[in-house]
Amino acid sequence: MKNINYNYAWVFYDVSEKRVNKVFKICKKYLSHFQKSVFRGEITPSKLISLRSELKSIIVESEDFICILKLISSSVCGEEILGNSPQNGENLFL
Repeated sequence: MKNINYNYAWVFYDVSEKRVNKVFKICKKYLSHFQKSVFRGEITPSKLISLRSELKSIIVESEDFICILKLISSSVCGEEILGNSPQNGENLFL
């Protein structure tokens, strides 16, 4: 199987209140805060590995949920926002 270099990621999480600030800070180091428990942005393959490793080191797998959606680039997906768009979110498509 060929390795794929992912260069864009979305992270969604629902973690225990005890760990939510730690998860937020880790995600903030690598990606842009989009909305509540959602981050997104360009990321190198090596930083993606580091992000995943740091998150795995602090979560409790039986209690916490983190989803990392990996994309080859921001141009391979479409985005549609319904309702109130986040004020601090970056624009995915200009």
